Amino acid sequence: MTEITLLDGGLGQELIARSHKAPTPLWSTQAMLDNPGLAQAIHADFFAAGATVATANTYAMHRDRLVDTEHADRFAELHAMALGEARAARDAHGSGRVAGAIGPLVASYQFDRHPDHDTAVPLYSEVARIMTPHVDFLICETVASVDHLVSVLEGAMTVGVPVWIALTVDDRDGTLLRSGEPVAAAAAEAAAGGAEAILANCSAPEAMAAALYAIAPAARPFGAYANAFTQITADFLTERPTVDALSPRPEMTPELYADIAMGWVAQGATIVGGCCEVGPAHIAELARRLRAAGHDIV
Repeated sequence: MTEITLLDGGLGQELIARSHKAPTPLWSTQAMLDNPGLAQAIHADFFAAGATVATANTYAMHRDRLVDTEHADRFAELHAMALGEARAARDAHGSGRVAGAIGPLVASYQFDRHPDHDTAVPLYSEVARIMTPHVDFLICETVASVDHLVSVLEGAMTVGVPVWIALTVDDRDGTLLRSGEPVAAAAAEAAAGGAEAILANCSAPEAMAAALYAIAPAARPFGAYANAFTQITADFLTERPTVDALSPRPEMTPELYADIAMGWVAQGATIVGGCCEVGPAHIAELARRLRAAGHDIV
């Protein structure tokens, strides 16, 4: 019926869970450093589940995240480690693509703390340049405001590989970014700026349908990959929070997640997957459901 790109799930949270240690402000970067080879193993599990993209563990690798840590001078080295584990898993699997993840500067969801345009663009461009030789495309994730969108897209578009944009939306009203700005306006801006695909990510699964209706008119390939956290609340939006301030949703089983994601496909989404707390079992069930519905996973 339709060719569907099946993304992987929440690599960072899988790293935290499998490391059996409490998260730190360095989050998945610290878990990777403490457990060499673990990211590759998780990528391999997502490939085995049916995913066709390995999203590298580079989301939180910004210079501002490394400030005042012992790893401040290892910026390029950390990227090389993360990209190497993703590529090794892809090569062992024998197929698939590697995506370089670019997360927000400073903090996730906190759109009011995002740096100004002239500060942000060169920082995003630096990350994009480091990753470009090692990835098939870049995915700018958890974009919470139009200012963030414009800056990260401008920075990423300088390097000559396809760029995807993933917008994080209000958990209660998927027509709005977390900044309160319309998703439709952000999607139009992303299309005008050259984004190859426009997605909604790291938000409640139930909010994604409204987000996709707002994204679709931008006339780019679109889709969603939701999280399985409880809703993002003011309690989480504190100085350098860690994800243990958020709780996984026990009711968000692989079956329920697949039910919701198949609704996105019915809306015309051609790119689906999972974000935080969505594991290989969720992706395996989604792959099963896609194939049963006659879709080709590419």
